[in-house]
Amino acid sequence: MRILVTGGAGFIGSHLCDRLLADGHEVIAMDNLRTGSVDNIAHLAGNSRFRFVKHDVTNYIFLDGPIDAVLHLASLPSPVDYLNMPIQTLKVGALGTHKTLGLALTKGARYLLASTSEVYGDPLVHPQTEEYWGNVNPIGPRGVYDESKRFAEALTMAYQRYHGVDTRIARIFNTYGPRMRADDGRVVPNFVCQALRGDPLTVYDDGARTRGFCYIDDLIEGAVRLLYSTETGPVNLGNPDEITILDLARQVLTLTGSDSQVEFVTPADARTADDPKVRCPDISRARRVLGWEPQVPLADGLGRTIAYFRAKLGTGQQSPS
Repeated sequence: MRILVTGGAGFIGSHLCDRLLADGHEVIAMDNLRTGSVDNIAHLAGNSRFRFVKHDVTNYIFLDGPIDAVLHLASLPSPVDYLNMPIQTLKVGALGTHKTLGLALTKGARYLLASTSEVYGDPLVHPQTEEYWGNVNPIGPRGVYDESKRFAEALTMAYQRYHGVDTRIARIFNTYGPRMRADDGRVVPNFVCQALRGDPLTVYDDGARTRGFCYIDDLIEGAVRLLYSTETGPVNLGNPDEITILDLARQVLTLTGSDSQVEFVTPADARTADDPKVRCPDISRARRVLGWEPQVPLADGLGRTIAYFRAKLGTGQQSPS
């Protein structure tokens, strides 16, 4: 197939490009590089089946020739980014989804939307199934990201029902791994980089919030299986094994061999406003329709992520044997 990946120079998007190329497809990565980086796709330079297009997907998209699938990953999922760029976050979720759906309709292409667990907000149901409608504050600081994805899902379903576009919706839960930005504000790169630099690991509030962390390779496997499947409803993709943020910090300290201490802080900004107290996917649907569930244990995935950031930061500190 000839496949467009928006956000193709980002963390998840670049790994998806790698996988699709490995599967034999031709891939066009589109990114405006606001939060993505050409470093993530530099290794693909010279690949005859890969092309990079610098473009903002909130504007009209023109691509010549056939397109068999459109995977819309362009977004601003990091709290640092969506709090600093709230209007751009809403635009890429609304206008970007509209433009990419329009391209899929014109080309007769299959469409996959990378949605998020944030559509569930601060959930009153635990774990979260795809049938849960969510508990979201639409006017809170996080609402710009939450509502951009909720609107994107609604628009995707409208194109499916009204225009007959062959759509998929992946609700992605916390994912981590190499190619994350050190400064993107998410907890895994925060902790890993702080530990490697010898800085205190800043745990917000009491560290009792829980998350399940899915390694990037597992997430990509689930997303590709969803693309190739006939499932047209939303599918949760994430790791159902919960861990508290405080326990995550302790595990990072053990794996890095760092002498850093844990420091409990209350952010002065809106970073934890409406932050879910618990987040855990029910992946029964993914198991049933995709035959998918995460395979990489947290310690293994963290080890690979630590190795990546150690190389990026140039630290010589070694993990304990």
